[in-house]
Amino acid sequence: MSNAPVIAAVDGSEHSLKALQWARGAALRHGTGLLVAHVLPDHAQLYAGRRASLHDASEPEEYPDPVNDWVRSMIGGGAALPDGVRYESLEGSVPEALRVIGTGALMLVMGSRGRGGFASLLLGSSSRAVASTAACPVVVVPHADRDAGAAASEESAGRVVLGLHAAETPDDVLSFAFEEAAVRGTTVQVVSAYAVPPAPALVIDRPFEVIPPEGLADEGDGVPAEREMLRSQTQRLAPLRARYPDVPVEQAAVPGDPAGRLVDASRSAALVVVGRHHPRRTAMSLQIGSVAHAVLHHAHGPVAIVPTLKDNV
Repeated sequence: MSNAPVIAAVDGSEHSLKALQWARGAALRHGTGLLVAHVLPDHAQLYAGRRASLHDASEPEEYPDPVNDWVRSMIGGGAALPDGVRYESLEGSVPEALRVIGTGALMLVMGSRGRGGFASLLLGSSSRAVASTAACPVVVVPHADRDAGAAASEESAGRVVLGLHAAETPDDVLSFAFEEAAVRGTTVQVVSAYAVPPAPALVIDRPFEVIPPEGLADEGDGVPAEREMLRSQTQRLAPLRARYPDVPVEQAAVPGDPAGRLVDASRSAALVVVGRHHPRRTAMSLQIGSVAHAVLHHAHGPVAIVPTLKDNV
C-alpha cells in the first residue's frame, strides 16, 4: 500500500473521463488515494485575480467550477466524493500546474487530448508537455479513435508490456512495470529491439516470438543477435524476478524498430511502459526520447512514461 496518491488530470471532456476511470482503478489496485486535479481555464483565473486585486466583496468568492460538479456526478453520485477521493482546482499553465502537483505522486493520469484538442491530433500539447517534464510517471490514456478494443492480439493480451534497452533503461522504469504487473496479477512482457544488417532474409517482417526464461537454456536456432539480446534481458531482469517472484515474465527480442513493436503490442496490453528519455541526456532536458515520443503518439492503449530519479531535480 502506498501513501503517494494517484492523480487524475481532468477538464470535463470525454477524453479526461477515460483517464479518470483508469486512474480510479489504479488507485484501488495500489490501495492509495485518488486526487482529481483540474487546471482552471484562463477566464476563471483572470476572475480570481481581478477579485483579489479589487477586493470587491460583492463579487462571489470563487468562480463556478463546473468540472467539480462533473467529477462528483461521475464518481460520487452526489454532492460528496467517496472516501479516499479529493478534488483540487489549480491555477497556472496546464503543464506547470500538473508538474508541480505531480511531485511525489505515485503516477499522474491524463487523456491524450483535452477539451480544446483538434480531432486530427494524435496527442495534445498538454499531454506531451506533462509527459516530458513531470517528476512522476505519467500515464496517457488514448482517445476513443485510437482505442483498439476488439482488435487485440493474443500475444500481449492483458499484460504489462515493458520496452527495454538492456544496457540503458533505468531501474525506475523496470520497477514501475513489475509493480504494475504485481498489483494486476498479470505478466510482464519485455520487448527489446536489436539492430540488423540489411539482408534479404531479414527484410521480411514477422511477429515477435515470446520466449520464457527456460527457453534460453540451449542455443537453439535463433538469430545470434536475437539470442544475445535475450540473454542481456535475462541478466538485467534477474533482480526484478527476485523482488517479484510471483510475476510471470515473457521475453521478446525483435529486429529493427522498437517503437513499432510496442505500438503493435499496445493493441491488447493493459499498459505499455517506457522510459522517458535516454539516460545520457541532461537531467533538465525537456526532450522526450524517440521511442517514447512515437509510442505516445501512436499507441492504442494506455502508455506510462517513466522518468528516472535523476530527472527529479
